[in-house]
Amino acid sequence: MIRKGADPARSTTLPVMTEAPQFFYNVSTGKVEELANRGQSKDLLGPYPTREAAAAALETARAKTEAWDEEDRRWKDGD
Repeated sequence: MIRKGADPARSTTLPVMTEAPQFFYNVSTGKVEELANRGQSKDLLGPYPTREAAAAALETARAKTEAWDEEDRRWKDGD
């Protein structure tokens, strides 16, 4: 709300922002969960932008770990 006589260009009212859906992979249950109904943080991977990306969370984590391990090996070996 802008008070009477106030300059609308200087309003401190923030626009309402809608959040994009977020999905999580629960490592304890093996299920994809939505932001509103997610389990304990200690059991979750994410957030992911899609249900499909969350479902692939373990494979994504495995691929990233393998790439980082290879990068570490090359760094240690001076390659």
